[in-house]
Formats: sequence, C-alpha cells, structure tokens
Amino acid sequence: MCSSHHADLWMLCPQCDLMTQLPTLPPGSKASCPRCETTLTANWVEPQKRPTGYALAALFMLVLANLFPFVNMHVAGLSSEITLMRIPQVMVSEDYSSLATLFMLFVQAVPACCMIIILLLVNPFRIALPLKRVMARLLFQIKTWGMAEIFLAGVLVSFVKLMAYGDIGIGTSFIPWCLFCVLQLRAFQCVDRRWLWNRIQPMPELPANPVSAISGLHQGLRSCSCCTAILPANQLVCSRCGTKGHARRKHSLQWTLALLFTSILLYVPANLLPIMITDALGSKTTSTIMAGVILLWGDGSYPVAMVIFIASIMVPSLKMMAIGWLCWDASRKGEGHHDSERMHKIYEVVEFVGRWSMIDVFVIAVLSALVRMGQLMSIYPAMGALLFAMVVILTMFAAMTFDPRLTWDRVREKSLEEPSIEGK
Repeated sequence: MCSSHHADLWMLCPQCDLMTQLPTLPPGSKASCPRCETTLTANWVEPQKRPTGYALAALFMLVLANLFPFVNMHVAGLSSEITLMRIPQVMVSEDYSSLATLFMLFVQAVPACCMIIILLLVNPFRIALPLKRVMARLLFQIKTWGMAEIFLAGVLVSFVKLMAYGDIGIGTSFIPWCLFCVLQLRAFQCVDRRWLWNRIQPMPELPANPVSAISGLHQGLRSCSCCTAILPANQLVCSRCGTKGHARRKHSLQWTLALLFTSILLYVPANLLPIMITDALGSKTTSTIMAGVILLWGDGSYPVAMVIFIASIMVPSLKMMAIGWLCWDASRKGEGHHDSERMHKIYEVVEFVGRWSMIDVFVIAVLSALVRMGQLMSIYPAMGALLFAMVVILTMFAAMTFDPRLTWDRVREKSLEEPSIEGK
C-alpha cells in the first residue's frame, strides 16, 4: 500500500482513464490530461472565499427575482404581468403539472440546492461526515440539471416572438435573475471536485504503485466517478465517498442505446403534435416546432428563427445521431488513435449542448404565463411540449450513461508528456 499523501499526486482521467502524475499547480492554474485534454484539477485563488461569495450572492439574487414582477406585456390597452412563480401556476391550471414540475426542478430548485450545498461544504460548518459525503455526491450528480441560464435564453426568445403583438417590458426581478444566472455559473466553476473531496475526507491509500501514461484498466485500477479516488478495479464501493461503480460503467452501451431508441420514438410525435395553442379573438391555432420556426422566419426574425431551429431541430437530431455513432465506435468497429480523439470531441459537444434544447419548452412556459388577454389573445401549452421535454431529458440520460473511456480502450499505450498546466 502507498500512503494517502502519495495518492494525492496521482489521478486517473475520468474521460480516457489515463494514469497521470499531477504536477504542483501554482494558484490560478489547472492541469489537463495529456491525451484527451480534459481538465483534471484546478488550483483556484482563494478556493473557499470565491465560491462562498458567488453562492451567497446568487441565492440573494434568486430571492429578489422571486419577490417582484418578472416581465409584462401591453396589447391594445390590456396589460399582463407575471412573476416567476406565476409560470408553474399557469401550467398547473392548464393540467400540465408535469411541465410545471420540470420548470420548478430545473430552473429554481436544482440551482438553489446546489448553491446551498456549496456554502455548507466549502465552509467549516460542523456537519457529520456521512451527511457531507451525501451532500457532495448530490452536488455533482444534479449540477448538470440546473437550467437557469437556458430559461433566461428562452425568455429573451419569447420577447422577440411577442414584439409583433404588443409592447414587452421587464420587471423589477428581471435584472436580479440575470445576475443569478451568472453568479451560480461562477460558483460552480470555482468549486474543484478534487479539492472539495480532499476537504471532506483524505484520499484513500493507493492499492498499488501506479505507472504513468498507462490506463488504469491495464493496471487493475479504476477511478471513482464521484470523488476521483484511485481504487482496485474489482472494488465496487468507494471507501471515501461510498459511491458504487465499476472499472467501466456496467452495460453502458445497452443503457445508452435503450434510452436513445426511446428518445427517437418520442421525437417523431414531439415534432408532429402541436407544442402550443394560440387563442386569438376566439380562433384557436395550433403550432408545431417547425411551424414556429417558419412563422418567425416569415416575420423577419431571422436570428431567433435560427436559434429555435438549431436548438429544437438540429441539436436533438444531431445529438441522437452522434450518440448512435459513439455507441457504434465504442463497440470496437472504429480504429486508430486519431479516431478516439475525434470521438472524444464529439462526446464533449454532445454532453455540452444537450441541455440547450430545453429552450423551446421554456419559451412556451413564458408565453403561456404571460399571454393571458381573455378573448383577445391567450396561449396554452400542448402535448408536443411535454413530449419534446422528455426527448431532451432522455438524450441527456443517454449521454450520461455512455462511458467515454470505451472509445479509448483500444488505443495502444505509449509514452505521453506530463499533464499541461494552464492559467485560468
């Protein structure tokens, strides 16, 4: 066994499984994997004060954003004004409680919960170790599902859609919400996973002497997906954080393909069924995703039409194709080092852009809550919106269940340089 102090110097890349000896990082720099260029760890200047300040400010802005009017609309002498809490209330009143639940979870609850957990973990509060471990595991599992900034983009798109009907104005809480979106992103960025887990509990001893530039799998070692501890490949439960895992995610390709096929089955009706119903002067008009893009293009709103087309049509379609390609490649039908590098880039893009397809769902949420003008004009969500939200969620799960290390397993091991150090 090697000492726990010695264990702090080694890390298995979570994306390509390469064993890397970490250099001494000066403040304000980060270490990247020499093979796939994934950021391994970062040494932030004032790693405790920065996330504390950002998280506190973000929570304060979130409270302000929920206390006052958010946006308003004036059409033909009639006015409509909503708060953030009004949006889920309208969806519940229209029998779309599922959309209201998604809104409350992704837009408000998850970001707020993550900010509270960051405050509790980076500061020296007296919290029982088992509870700290649960909180840290929860933080890194749910942070991907925070979509406050995507909702903000949806609000801006809805403004452009509504400008053709009347005057749109921002309320007192709009600026605090914008600040909340920026601050919570900065709080996430300033919390390094490895640094945080070292504060909670020391790194466990290395089970064997690691060899640099060789994959953990070839050394009988695996990395904990949550706390980055190096463990024996056959050890199922991490001794530091308690997370269960395997050297490679169990049945990764099967789960990914099952979720992918389910999302494809839902994607067809999501595009054919209406996502929104507009009731203007007693005449109801249904709108599909593509019809909304065509309408915006016809009205001359070319940038917004392109944003909706890319986020709601191109991204989901290309993402499903990319996930299928990744599964095909990981089943060892692809060959070569450069092939693995290309597939890794595709995986990173898929993982990043997947959430942004929710922008159209949030546009419908804002329009449904704001456009309540009685017989003059009202907008309601439709079944297509719920199906499309499910497509986005399923493709996100598909990307999460895919193990990117599978694309690197066939790469012949060879000597690599030390991990690169970059300033932040």
